[in-house]
Amino acid sequence: MASDNFVDYVKIHCTSGNGGGGSTHFRREKYIPKGGPDGGDGGRGGHVILRGNKQLWTLLHLKFQKHIKAGHGAHGAGNLKTGSQGADVYIDVPLGTLAKDGETGEILFEITEEGEERIIQRGGRGGLGNNHFKSPTNQTPRYAQPGEEGLEGWKILELKILADVGLVGFPNAGKSTLLSVLSAAKPEIGDYPFTTLRPNLGIVSYRDFRSFVMADIPGIIEGAHAGKGLGLRFLRHIERNSLLLFMIPADTDNIQNEYNILLNELKQYNPELLHKERLLAITKSDMLDDELKAEISKDLPAIPYLFISSVAQQGLTELKDLIWKHLNHD
Repeated sequence: MASDNFVDYVKIHCTSGNGGGGSTHFRREKYIPKGGPDGGDGGRGGHVILRGNKQLWTLLHLKFQKHIKAGHGAHGAGNLKTGSQGADVYIDVPLGTLAKDGETGEILFEITEEGEERIIQRGGRGGLGNNHFKSPTNQTPRYAQPGEEGLEGWKILELKILADVGLVGFPNAGKSTLLSVLSAAKPEIGDYPFTTLRPNLGIVSYRDFRSFVMADIPGIIEGAHAGKGLGLRFLRHIERNSLLLFMIPADTDNIQNEYNILLNELKQYNPELLHKERLLAITKSDMLDDELKAEISKDLPAIPYLFISSVAQQGLTELKDLIWKHLNHD
């Protein structure tokens, strides 16, 4: 996935179809000169519908499709014929897509399952034909309901990555390297902050043909919850992960302090993130001997941890075992 091809936020203008008007037709046949009203109802206007598609990972296909319109319903006709419904428009979106009102920012719904369909802009109802308005005192109603007009407005679509494991750490903590080693994903890797500018997903193979999904997400910085750096985009994706793997390099001056900063950023953004299970990987540990590891272990946070090195391929099997255990509570 090219770096400019990951789109996790779009604003689109949705217009649903008008409902068809009801008919004011009267039954007129050779031997029935004064047949009653037989006007049919108008057809419903087309909806604009979001549909979950697990084959999609980005909202890129909507980046240049700003205006989406559904079809209008047809008018009713004689002989109680109901007008045809307006054509619905389906918008396929990745799983984890959040729909919001473009004016108020109100959350409308989320798409989280394959094939799930939710109406984002409802079509106008068709009007009732004159047949509905006949009565003993009004046997020839010469009126019918007009169809309802469709609705239009701006909608916001936000993507929150659905992954089993989210990698949490400062820029250059080794997240991209770990993902590239554990999976077939090929994220950009470099020795400078913010190499990763958008989430990367990797499927990590485990024993007996099992697997789990890991997300390498843009690095967090202190103040991310206030929108500094890539903070808000980073934190939005973290909300969807089942398990958070904190990654802190072994050469960090104070591992406990860095962990606390990361934890505080999550708390400031959304306190519910603290309820997710957390693991700690001390990265770039290939230069540490057993004595140094024992010394560092004395001051680590009270969560399960491992010393790993993606480059030297150390501790990676144990890391996958630990992740699988916590994902599945075996």
